Amino acid sequence: MMMHTTLNQLRSLRLESMAQALEQQLTQSGLSAMSFEERFALLVDREVHGRQDRRCARLLKLARLKYPQAAIEDLDSRAVRGLERSAVMSLALGEWVHSGHAVLITGPTGAGKSWLACALAQHACRRGHSALYQRVPRLEEELRIRHANGTFTRWLDILKNTDVLLLDDWGMAAMDRQTRADLLEIIDDRAGHRATIITSQLPIEHWHEWIGDQTTADAMLDRIMQSHHRFTLTGESLRKKAPASRVKGDNSIGNV
Repeated sequence: MMMHTTLNQLRSLRLESMAQALEQQLTQSGLSAMSFEERFALLVDREVHGRQDRRCARLLKLARLKYPQAAIEDLDSRAVRGLERSAVMSLALGEWVHSGHAVLITGPTGAGKSWLACALAQHACRRGHSALYQRVPRLEEELRIRHANGTFTRWLDILKNTDVLLLDDWGMAAMDRQTRADLLEIIDDRAGHRATIITSQLPIEHWHEWIGDQTTADAMLDRIMQSHHRFTLTGESLRKKAPASRVKGDNSIGNV
């Protein structure tokens, strides 16, 4: 009866993982040889890991990644692709999120840009960081709706405080003046404080032309390029499953 009460109290305190671990201990006769301190340490450890797992699941759900199952552990590091696993792992395990760095991933369609970007964002979520996926071609419509319904300012605050913002398919569609101004505001809020991942088929040297306004482009790219890591993917589309596709990784950090 006393143990039943204890289990109910643990659950009332939202210590579900600890309660489950205690129930398991009660059925494991071998644990009777352990000291109270050892058994209690196992209960606390179970609760800590349970909370971490739930937080990770919540962060991944909120991130709305295009490829939520993408993981850097599954990175295709075959020699024919040329993407150095060590470069990606060094970035993923480093302090790029805490430091507010940008990650720029360019290359042709089907080269794996979005998958790599999602894998980096997914790993950030597993380390306890918040993330959010946005397709840039849909950004104009999203911004127009939020301006119209009065949620734009609140949405800016959400983006400003999101640890990793993934902007996919950058440079695919022309932007109007309002979208350029809003995107600059988003980039400006995050520069040097929050991490941003950008994927694009368009080479970086053509981004000025795509943005369409020299002054806005200078301001936007100045903020993006302050501290950045770059991966350039090449080769035929992986969607074709071509056996000889090649990927070249260039992981560099620059200050402009």
